[in-house]
Amino acid sequence: MINLEQTKQLLLANGYRIQREERLGNDTGTQLRLSSGQIINVFDKGTFSVQGRNPEPIKVLLETGAGSRSVLPKINSSANKNVFVVYGHDTASRTQLEAMLRRWGLNPLILDQLPSEGQTIIEKLENFTAGVGFAVVLATPDDEGYRAGHPSEKAYRARQNVVLELGMLLSRLGRKKVAILLKQQDNMERPSDIQGLIYIPFRNDLEKEAGLLLAKEMVAQGFDIDIQKL
Repeated sequence: MINLEQTKQLLLANGYRIQREERLGNDTGTQLRLSSGQIINVFDKGTFSVQGRNPEPIKVLLETGAGSRSVLPKINSSANKNVFVVYGHDTASRTQLEAMLRRWGLNPLILDQLPSEGQTIIEKLENFTAGVGFAVVLATPDDEGYRAGHPSEKAYRARQNVVLELGMLLSRLGRKKVAILLKQQDNMERPSDIQGLIYIPFRNDLEKEAGLLLAKEMVAQGFDIDIQKL
């Protein structure tokens, strides 16, 4: 017996990338399409079938996983080192964040640097966030806005794509695994007033002003970062 979450963990831990996930037409399970050409039907009753290109390695992997719970690798932040990064037009802050994460021994995943393989932006985000343990959202003053008829309330705000991706990441990872780096917060409209979100402000020097606080949040979620060296 193997369920959908166990199947996805086994695939991701063994280097397979899930390109599309959708419920079967008869609503008896979920179909996973891999970028390597295999199609896996995972049924709600605990069984599975594999079709498409070169299905045998997948069958062996899932049969082994179904037979022993101990072989199911746990996808966690400290194991995969993947951190999803969302940003708007501030490429300088993005570059600084990416360099900082790499110095910490982590692997920043940036959407526009990842292969599309015919996927929409939303499909790409769903695919590449399947195995990450944390996400960092750069909310920078890229746009201006105000309530209709109230130009005196004009304030800077993050790009709409940043706000959309923030919402998706909160849904997929949870509030504790998403940090929002808010640049020049005195002039910025927060992308959300939901209680409990992790906001870390900075003005110009992202690493100096926000690095330590971000590292502490990530360590709390299982990342192996030496705080004493920061």
